[in-house]
Amino acid sequence: MNISHIEHLGIAVKSIEDSLPYYEGVLGLKCYNIEVVEDQKVKTAFFKVGQTKIELLEPTSPDSTIAKFIEKKGEGIHHIAFSVDSVAASLAEAESKGVQLIDKAPRAGAEGLNIAFLHPKSTCSVLTEFCEHPSK
Repeated sequence: MNISHIEHLGIAVKSIEDSLPYYEGVLGLKCYNIEVVEDQKVKTAFFKVGQTKIELLEPTSPDSTIAKFIEKKGEGIHHIAFSVDSVAASLAEAESKGVQLIDKAPRAGAEGLNIAFLHPKSTCSVLTEFCEHPSK
């Protein structure tokens, strides 16, 4: 597996609108993209910090995984995402090393990325995401 950098840190929030004053007003970051990912029942907002992004995740439904996460653990860091050359190859390698997969194959994510998640039971309790830019 070839990890080039941390693609983003996902942060679960109850409201992107209520979170923007901190990220923009206090930290001075600029939100450059807000989008809804319907099949994941989430609204996302992105900020660039060097080569890495911060992704705010707001649930759009009470039965979304983000809503359940916030209910159980509160707002905060949800996952770390690594940029890889190939999500499919990285999943196969992780699985061959005994890692439990949430996604058996890449799927569409925010910003047009191909994504897949590894189960935190196999990743030192940190939900881990692989991301691939389809143009690569």
